[in-house]
Amino acid sequence: VFHGRILARRVVGRETRYEVAVEARYRQRFPLVAREYLWVPNTCGCPPLLEGGEYLLMARRHVNHEHTLNR
Repeated sequence: VFHGRILARRVVGRETRYEVAVEARYRQRFPLVAREYLWVPNTCGCPPLLEGGEYLLMARRHVNHEHTLNR
C-alpha cells in the first residue's frame, strides 16, 4: 500500500501503464523506488487514474520470468 502521484499514462496493448511517483509507503511487502510503473488491464472496470492526481494504491508485484517487462 502506498500513496502515489500519477506522472504519465500510456496504453500498451491490452493494458495501461501509469508512471507513478511514490510519495509515501505504508506496507512494504516488496521494495519500492521513488518512481514505479503500475500496469492495469484495460478490461478492468476501474475509473481511469488522472495524470497529476494523487491516490492511495494497493498493488502486487508480478515478475515476468521471460525477462521482458516486470509488472
